[in-house]
Amino acid sequence: MKFKELIHEHYNQLSVSQKKVALYVIDHPKIVAMSSAQVVGEAIGVSETTVIRFCHSLGFSGYAQLQKAIREQLLFHESSLITYQQDKIELEQEPHFFEQVMAQDVEKITETMKQINETDYEAAIRQLSKAETIYVLGLRSSHIAANWLSYAIGLVRDDVQLIRPETEDVIQTLRQMNRHSVVIVISFHRYLKQTIQITQLAHEQGAFIIGITDSKLAPIGKTSDLLFPIYSPNKSTLDATASLFSFMNAIVAGLSVHDKDRFEERQHQYRTIASDFLFVEGAD
Repeated sequence: MKFKELIHEHYNQLSVSQKKVALYVIDHPKIVAMSSAQVVGEAIGVSETTVIRFCHSLGFSGYAQLQKAIREQLLFHESSLITYQQDKIELEQEPHFFEQVMAQDVEKITETMKQINETDYEAAIRQLSKAETIYVLGLRSSHIAANWLSYAIGLVRDDVQLIRPETEDVIQTLRQMNRHSVVIVISFHRYLKQTIQITQLAHEQGAFIIGITDSKLAPIGKTSDLLFPIYSPNKSTLDATASLFSFMNAIVAGLSVHDKDRFEERQHQYRTIASDFLFVEGAD
């Protein structure tokens, strides 16, 4: 198992000091691979003993074994796309390929359900319901998901905006945010610095941040008021698509139920708008 996955698996059982070590290892694997336990401890502000105990908590015999695991993974690192393809090549050997792929999606959705905290989910729905404005941010591989989520929430309520750094003045958008704003941030492995920077600035404006990502240790977790991990064993956005969209659908469904009157009013507005772009069954 990869060292980052080991940290994610054991994170909740770590002490406060060991969690500091965990975050440092995630953020600075190259430094850990080349530095002594004493140097790493001094950089974090914990003892060398704490660093070694952290290694034991992950199942390593000591610090040297952790370093070896990190070095091997840095040396033989494979992109998430290669891992994704190799996984599917293995499935190709089995009958009913498409059924196998879809069955894997079902498993990922089930694992994601186990990781989602229901209290956090309900808190997210309440925050979204009372927000004056909702912003949705997702770049590169997360853009399509962000686009869909902003559109879907827009069917339920007004004042939903997709943040588009490539076509708008993001600074101006950020200036409009305040404590009555909610920003939903979608960020997956190979986390973009731009996403992290915009999230940090939105947080500084007082906006409530809801993060959707692939790990509790993801960078946006540091500035998220609520964080929802989507299960993705290969750290591939492609592999997380089914469970990501399923969870986003749960958010939209929760809002539509929580704000029945607003949702019905929104639908009435759609029905009363005549448009030549809409197909009417039976029309010429």
